[in-house]
Amino acid sequence: MKKKVLSVIFSVAAVLSLAACVSTGAASSETTSVQAVDLIQETEQTEQTQQAQEIEQTEVTEQESVAQPADETKRADGERFESTIMIEGMEEPVQYEHIVNDTIGFEMDYDYESFNRSGDSSRECFVSVYDDANAPSNYLEIEYRDQSVEGAATVIGEELSKEYTIDKASYDLEKAGTCTRIDASADLSGTNMPEKLQMVYIIPAGEGCIVATSHYDIEAAEGFGRRFSSMLHTLTVSGNNQ
Repeated sequence: MKKKVLSVIFSVAAVLSLAACVSTGAASSETTSVQAVDLIQETEQTEQTQQAQEIEQTEVTEQESVAQPADETKRADGERFESTIMIEGMEEPVQYEHIVNDTIGFEMDYDYESFNRSGDSSRECFVSVYDDANAPSNYLEIEYRDQSVEGAATVIGEELSKEYTIDKASYDLEKAGTCTRIDASADLSGTNMPEKLQMVYIIPAGEGCIVATSHYDIEAAEGFGRRFSSMLHTLTVSGNNQ
């Protein structure tokens, strides 16, 4: 009899325990569902807030860009600064000086540690610090001509054709825009490179043009040739020639 009573008691306890588990599970499931809905709502609200902030930030950035003065980064005549150029696949630091020539009508940065500046207001010349200034081999000269780009290119091309096989083509300078470039780096046979090379850039400037001619030895083509090119990519037409 005692065994039967104990058995009944144990059975009732098991049923009650199972019922409690089922009730707890249902409650837990309901709680989890509520929490999931809350989490989804919170996520949506966060995304909406982030999108609103991004739109606001974009509008502020655009307003700042429009309000920024166009000449804020304009350099003063004689201002010096450091930049880098690529020579023979390596980045090299370069010390530049900004120059302004109102007579010719241009501004440019030149490598003052590699070149000595000479000439006058109507003709700028930048000679290698290693050359004799009276008989230089590696130098860049810049002058203004009262001719159209086409007219100057024809005259210069005819003169260079006496010593070189030339290649005349349109070329884009980073700041000055499209110009005509005459490459005089092949001899009259067209198969060999002469000892002295020339690269001429004829840049539109008002009613005339600016002519920049780089001269360099064949051995210095990669070094000085690249330095001259980097300098000319900083050239901008200014003053009445714009």
